[in-house]
Amino acid sequence: MMKSFRHPAREARSLASTIILLVAALILAGCETTGFGGLTGSGEGRAERLARNGEHAEAASAYIGLASDAIGAERDRLTLLAVEQWLDAGDVARARNALGSVPRPDAGSLLAIWNTNSAALSLFAGAADDALALLEPMSRESLSERDRLRVEALRADAWIQKQDPARAVQLMMQRENWISDRRGIEQNRARLWQGLRVSSPQVLRRAAETATDPVVRGWLSVGALSAATGQQGVGWSNGVLRWRAANANHPAITVLGDIELSENLLLEYPRQIALLLPLSGRTASAGKAVQNGFLGAYFATAAGLDDRQNIRIYDVNAEGGASAAYAIAVADGAEFVVGPLLKNSVVQLANDILVPVPVLTLNYLPDDMLAPPGLYQFALAPEDEAASAATRALDDGYTRAVALVPNNDWGRRVLTSFSTELEGLGGTLLDYRSYTPGDQDFSIAIENLMGLTGSVRRYQRMRANIGAGLQFDPRRRQDTDFIFLASDAPAGRLLKAQLKFHYSGDLPVYSTSAIYSLDGRSNADLNGIMFADTPWVIDPQPWIAELPREFAEYWPGERRLARLHAMGYDAYNLIAALYAARGGPMVELDGATGALFVDTSGRVHRRLAWAQFQQGKVVALPRTKPAGGLIQDISVEGEAITPDVADDAPWDLLPEEL
Repeated sequence: MMKSFRHPAREARSLASTIILLVAALILAGCETTGFGGLTGSGEGRAERLARNGEHAEAASAYIGLASDAIGAERDRLTLLAVEQWLDAGDVARARNALGSVPRPDAGSLLAIWNTNSAALSLFAGAADDALALLEPMSRESLSERDRLRVEALRADAWIQKQDPARAVQLMMQRENWISDRRGIEQNRARLWQGLRVSSPQVLRRAAETATDPVVRGWLSVGALSAATGQQGVGWSNGVLRWRAANANHPAITVLGDIELSENLLLEYPRQIALLLPLSGRTASAGKAVQNGFLGAYFATAAGLDDRQNIRIYDVNAEGGASAAYAIAVADGAEFVVGPLLKNSVVQLANDILVPVPVLTLNYLPDDMLAPPGLYQFALAPEDEAASAATRALDDGYTRAVALVPNNDWGRRVLTSFSTELEGLGGTLLDYRSYTPGDQDFSIAIENLMGLTGSVRRYQRMRANIGAGLQFDPRRRQDTDFIFLASDAPAGRLLKAQLKFHYSGDLPVYSTSAIYSLDGRSNADLNGIMFADTPWVIDPQPWIAELPREFAEYWPGERRLARLHAMGYDAYNLIAALYAARGGPMVELDGATGALFVDTSGRVHRRLAWAQFQQGKVVALPRTKPAGGLIQDISVEGEAITPDVADDAPWDLLPEEL
């Protein structure tokens, strides 16, 4: 079976901007801060230098330290400066607490900074109207240059939050007229750009269509392009090249200057793509989920492709399997092939063919099997998640681990990946124990792992020697910083409770996405566990923020296959990057399944997002280091896949072949 799709020329759907992300992107961009009013001591000079260098948390600490030694109005002034710096650092809690200690001044510069700090806190809370109630009257007052610049920047932030980007652009362009130095002008444009990037592409596009000023229209149109594509893929690369040609000498070009674009490479992309998936039989639901994600990305990129790309979809469960599907696709004119999905199909394809047309498989070949030239491999590999757990724990300051893993091939694979990454980065795996999936009691494994068996034996020896009753509280090993727990949700619930019972509930626990079942159940029994997962599931980027919800509405039967939607979405966007690279290094892609990069063997790896179970819900965790379109109803709802759990698959979403 083969289906063909061509791009409709259509407008991308609005992507809801996340308030905290929006305000963080803008307020954290910061305004150059200097002291104001009164006399400044030598300690304040250091705080000002830290602020100018972007070390806002350190500047806040310096200001609050000075405030603790001051009295009266001087203490209030220094505290307000500390609040400003905490806001620029994104530390809203400290900023709010410190501002609460300063009574509202009656007038002057103290009132101005008190108002701007209050307005910024309102923006962090998503209350743009409250912020404007403070800022709009100030915009009509006579202010110092310092206060004027901050007021106008926050006004622009508020109007972006209110989905009026045209007014925000006008305010920031006006603000630029009050800045005399080049660095300040560049910061002003960068701040505006950050706001546009996380705005709704549909709102930006509509604003651009009605804008009469060419500078404002240029900002809005390139902002819409960025917001819709995440500055990735052929939609972005081709679109921005056309925008540059139509907007020579536009001020936004200074912001785009850091984005490297090679016209000769990025204008190239395959005109016909073949998608090889299992679309019949018991694995059809998995194939349809990947298909839906793939076509979602395809339609979202429509505006950048000039209606010139064709997608053909082939069922690898038809006669002849993956090899026959590949041969037919090449004969039909495919310039790039994506798939197959199942491991046995990937092995068949790699064994049976030379690769005249590049292939991106959606699973890995066995480690002992050499991939032919032109074959790339992309998988939702648990090994990447286990390695991410090691990296995350080290970034959090933990170095000594113990591990609990299932006694099967999957458990051995994730343990190897975790220990290799941990020890390669300077950490230590002190010990591990395996448990049998399906058991209810894991006491023996936990007691041995946590050293409780030895504690009990010491007690028994002492009691035998003394010959009297002794008060005894078992004590776990004290050399452990954290636990790596590899399990699915049912086993994870039991293991978490039994770790607590065995005096180990205070240790941080890191896990993989298998711990999160996506079945809609409460996860209260898993509270505290941190796990790696796809951004699509736990913390989608602004340009795809609406897509997980839209997919759930269109295909409710695929809710538990959301990670495969993300995989399909990324598979489409990987095509342009791999096709342009032609076997060379690929630029890292900020994808729906993670930050994607390719190793020298052609395997695509992921850097994951992180979340934690809190009060039964999944809460996205911040990165430890700085780190779509209208969906057509292109497929019938996929039926639920019949669970067929293999020993090496701890979840019940996918069959053994995956």
